[in-house]
Amino acid sequence: MQKVTIYTRQFCPYCTRALAVLETKPVEIEQIDAGMDPARKQEMVTRASGARTFPQIFIGDTHIGGCDDLLALERKGQLDRML
Repeated sequence: MQKVTIYTRQFCPYCTRALAVLETKPVEIEQIDAGMDPARKQEMVTRASGARTFPQIFIGDTHIGGCDDLLALERKGQLDRML
């Protein structure tokens, strides 16, 4: 399985939901709290082609989007294949 990187911020319900889904999978998760760290937030925005909302999720080097995108992949049965 590929490593998942998720950029989060504190008290974000979408971040919490995305992490809850990912934690049910046998995958390594790198969580980066970028909410109060301007350098990390800029890193996220650059990697995510300008996306500024939280969370931003990457499977390996592939940007999959935010929480709604992750949940859509899970509903379609595509998330496990990507991991």
